[in-house]
Amino acid sequence: MANTMGIRGYDYIEFYVGSAKMVAYWYAKAMGFEIKAYKGPEYGSRDKISYYLTKNNIKFVITSSLSPANYEVNSFLNYHGDGVKRWAFVVDDVQKAYSYAFEHGAIPISLPHKTEDEHGFVEEAVIKAYDASEIVFINYDNYKGIFKPGYSAPIQKINLECKETGLIAVDHIVGNVRPNEMEYWVDYFTKTMDFERFIYFGPGDISTKYSSLLSSVVRTRDNTVKMPINEPYKGIKKSQIQEYLDEFHGTGIQHIAIASKDIISSISALRQNGIDFLSVPDTYYESLKERKLNIDEDIDELKKHGILCDFEGNGYLLQLFTKPIGDRPTFFFEIIQRKEQSQGFGQGNFQSLFESIERDQELRGNLV
Repeated sequence: MANTMGIRGYDYIEFYVGSAKMVAYWYAKAMGFEIKAYKGPEYGSRDKISYYLTKNNIKFVITSSLSPANYEVNSFLNYHGDGVKRWAFVVDDVQKAYSYAFEHGAIPISLPHKTEDEHGFVEEAVIKAYDASEIVFINYDNYKGIFKPGYSAPIQKINLECKETGLIAVDHIVGNVRPNEMEYWVDYFTKTMDFERFIYFGPGDISTKYSSLLSSVVRTRDNTVKMPINEPYKGIKKSQIQEYLDEFHGTGIQHIAIASKDIISSISALRQNGIDFLSVPDTYYESLKERKLNIDEDIDELKKHGILCDFEGNGYLLQLFTKPIGDRPTFFFEIIQRKEQSQGFGQGNFQSLFESIERDQELRGNLV
């Protein structure tokens, strides 16, 4: 199917945080990212500071404020806490992508524009996404620098050795929205960027004893990018989606799924680097053994590392979720490995996953 927008794939994801330097170093030490570039007062940025980190095809930007006068960063942090502010798609033609989005109902944030330096120029445009978040269309075809104009080599050289995590790319980005908003956002993305609805989980499809949710997955028609959208649904107690909305004070990015070619090695390294993951009960692996699944991995090895396994379509996927990485129970990561062209999202794991999340909710006093 045609990719009308000319979207080549995910590009950078930018986080607003309280201290960019400390968070950037955490990503380097815990997840194996390399700090490749920096923007700060030494290079003329007086009101905010940013670190650009990469790991294979993953690009993160970590930004914080240098001044109380920086309303954009400070207001986001005061209200939402640390979280994803924007994510970018590399596109063939920024003007064309923006024009299509705007003409089909996208809310504009920044018109197509160029920034340039001695290395060439970068073209960008920005549209609105959930509450305070944004989507960027970007093109680097005429730029040879490290990242974007304004960024230069890091000032400090610090030993950031850690276990190799083997993380390779962004698989998907998940948003949480309020009750009765999921269809609005499905409609927004399918109209403004010519996405299609790929999967829909309705009432009862994703639920536990206590809570439930609704979910849809939208994607480009050539499956270049995928974006699940979750909405809380009525249950006996507060769902993990509602907890996110309450703690984040609005809609936004709940988690980013990062792909690995060897999830067992990745999870092992991430644990050694200090990443805390959700726990999976032993009964889950007893059930896997009873199903006599035809998989490459040893189930006892999956059990050792707490990795979930699910079949759908022509393949299967392996996945595990971190606990929230910040002080508020909002943003977390998913580590995922797809086998034999698997395109699903682990529906068969939802029961065990959400029960695990609910155990953490109960410890926080939020499973009410």
